[in-house]
Amino acid sequence: MAAIRAVIVDDEELARHLLREYLRGEPDIEIVAECGNGFEGVRAANELNPGLMFLDVQMPKLDGFEVLDLIDREIAVIFVTAYDQYAMKAFDAAAVDYLLKPFGQDRFRAALDRARRRLAEKQKMPPSSELKAAASGPGQFAQRVVVKDGARIHIIPVEKLDYAEAQDDYVALHSEKKSWLKQLSMSSLESTLDPARFVRVHRSYLLNVEKILKIEPYTKDTKLAVLVDGAQIPISRAGYARLKELMDIG
Repeated sequence: MAAIRAVIVDDEELARHLLREYLRGEPDIEIVAECGNGFEGVRAANELNPGLMFLDVQMPKLDGFEVLDLIDREIAVIFVTAYDQYAMKAFDAAAVDYLLKPFGQDRFRAALDRARRRLAEKQKMPPSSELKAAASGPGQFAQRVVVKDGARIHIIPVEKLDYAEAQDDYVALHSEKKSWLKQLSMSSLESTLDPARFVRVHRSYLLNVEKILKIEPYTKDTKLAVLVDGAQIPISRAGYARLKELMDIG
């Protein structure tokens, strides 16, 4: 059988070295790339078509969840992390393989066996938004949204996200008069954002309330939000009720 192509993504050289040493005893695994940051990991995943990735969670620039958000969900991922046991329960519930630093060779082999089974059964990774929401715990929300546009990666700070618009299996993210498409459900995006800032004002629209300039009448049952950049967003009756509650509108 062909070897499983593996990529190691960790900003710590010692961690990459340990994984490399452990993998020397696994003849069915071929390391095709070692990456020192998340951007390199995304590039390697896109260009080298690996079946397996060892992925650090806590990294600068792009963290592990953001990398997961930008790669093929058919890649089996083993998280390598210093997260606490609370977060590990979230990974376990989602059937995610992980190695909690520091780890020994027996624990490494157990995680590797789980990854082999995942590949054999052709299971897809769960959406990264679900994992991050579970691992972050209550009251912790995303500070930015990452989007892949061809070979480029855009990072949108949430304070600069004006609104999101549902488009079939995608969400259009609108920021500073630019738009990007991301393959994501509106409900998944909504679950990662602070509900004190972002409100589902319509079945197809999630709105940053700090970007609202004024609200105008529209039809009998709907209103219109005019944003500071001139964009006009419809507000349903239910959406207006949520907006009134948040903004204390009379």
